[in-house]
Amino acid sequence: MDSFNNALSAINAILWHNYVLFAIVLVGLVFTLWTGFCQFRSLTHGFAVVRGKYDDPNDPGAISHFQALSAALSATVGLGNIGGVALAIALGGPGAVFWMWVIGLIGMAIKFTEVTLSMLYRNTDDPDNPHGGPMWVAAQGLARRSPSLAGLGRAIGVVFCVTLLISTTTGGNMFQAWNVAEITRTYFGVPGIVSGVVLATLVGLVIIGGIKRIGRVAGTLVPFMVAMYLIAGTYVLFVNADQIPAMFGMIFRHAFSPTEAAGAFMGGTVGFAILVGLKRALFSNEAGQGSSPIAHSAAKTDEPVREGVVAGLEPFIDTIVVCTFTALVILSSGVWNRGAEVMLPDVPRVVPVELGQWTVPDTALPARERGDWIDGNQVFMIFEGDMNANTGNRRQRIAGTIFTESNRKLVRFDTVASDTRPVLNDLGIYASYVGASLTARAFDTAADGLGKYLVTIASWLFALSTMISWSYYGEQGMVFLAGKKAVLPYKFAFLLLAVIATTGFLRTDTELDNFTGFGNAVMLFANIPICCLFGYQAVRAYKDYFARLKSGALDRNEPAPTLDELLGDKT
Repeated sequence: MDSFNNALSAINAILWHNYVLFAIVLVGLVFTLWTGFCQFRSLTHGFAVVRGKYDDPNDPGAISHFQALSAALSATVGLGNIGGVALAIALGGPGAVFWMWVIGLIGMAIKFTEVTLSMLYRNTDDPDNPHGGPMWVAAQGLARRSPSLAGLGRAIGVVFCVTLLISTTTGGNMFQAWNVAEITRTYFGVPGIVSGVVLATLVGLVIIGGIKRIGRVAGTLVPFMVAMYLIAGTYVLFVNADQIPAMFGMIFRHAFSPTEAAGAFMGGTVGFAILVGLKRALFSNEAGQGSSPIAHSAAKTDEPVREGVVAGLEPFIDTIVVCTFTALVILSSGVWNRGAEVMLPDVPRVVPVELGQWTVPDTALPARERGDWIDGNQVFMIFEGDMNANTGNRRQRIAGTIFTESNRKLVRFDTVASDTRPVLNDLGIYASYVGASLTARAFDTAADGLGKYLVTIASWLFALSTMISWSYYGEQGMVFLAGKKAVLPYKFAFLLLAVIATTGFLRTDTELDNFTGFGNAVMLFANIPICCLFGYQAVRAYKDYFARLKSGALDRNEPAPTLDELLGDKT
């Protein structure tokens, strides 16, 4: 497993190079300026569309604007908001939150562009199951330019679908199942595979009904779970109200200055805060991935821009609202730089395993002041080893797993790589709260048991909603690649992978970040070029739509221009 994680880490270092992130930010800024800040239109006209002002049951499509937004939000407002934000702060510190906001704002422009393009090229021959997404944009868009480019368009569509399936497997499925299993095991001692089987069964009952059932479930589930989460978050922030101004100050300060190590926090450089914040925000709101256009393509409308403007609301709701709530809860609670659970009476020995590999022998655990140690839970100690470029210091973690032997609770430590002999200066044993578990712990600090029950329930609901939408995304990728005959085997494989994810092959926040980061990045590499190649068409459609809206043509029910009219010589 170590070699697998090391390989992913090396690949991610390339996929998430600073220049890649800067390029994505630049693309978002270009579309922001090109459209004249379409974010404003999403926050005004977009809400009017979602309320149903422009709904027409005779328009092509299968679900309403609200259901399409809910289906897309059910994929984005998920464990990325609970576990992803926790990962960003645990790895990058408070400054990572600022860079999440940056992606949230410019992501609105990217989301508008990719969804509008997919609406322009979607296929509604089967009104109960429309097809759309970047793969259809690439295939049909290049074929429109020249028949000789049809093969290239199909090839680009295939590449996108392959990356879509990778991201579906990692972030849209296994990340969700892993987090649910982790938090349920942490708080209730339920074996991970039990959670995996239950979750897979619930997801299976929904996805078998197709996009209409997904839209109905999402339209009911998403508003409820978001409201529940925000109400609970408001309570925690009320309890810690005196700390909120300082938390915002900390976010802005550490967005541009290093964060010193403290307690469980390893420390973080400015560059690493930027990297982690941008990466986790992109994972959370999916801007530029090309996933949510697949859900929006099922919306009932004859105006492509109308759904694109609605889609711009996703990053705002997901990142600016929900992620900020999570971040403030975590920061105000202090769990991100918490102290040790217990202190060992003596310094454990550090012994070599092989060249460059070290471990600590099985160590007895002192009793905790609150709660009992649970077999299978993860803990860690902090040692001084090789220089870590991400933290700017030599502090590193050695993880361990709790087990019982002769009626004693012990911890069995993993091996760690270090060219120099690790030095254990800190006698503390820290509880490992990874992803959603860290957020749950933050809620617990405001009211004992709040995180245990609320965040566990929210994690299940968020994971369920995300997985049902991502299963549909992957399904549409399979339809493009192999036709409808591949859908049923795909659904069984999707559910099986959810169970496999809960068997314990991911254990630390770094491993989790590597796993989901890979799936996210490969989609960006496939979809952003498509947006850049055809983005002018989305901008042209945008300007045409709002010119007609201003002139009153939409109120007079004048027909929308055809694709040929819109993309022809018309200015």
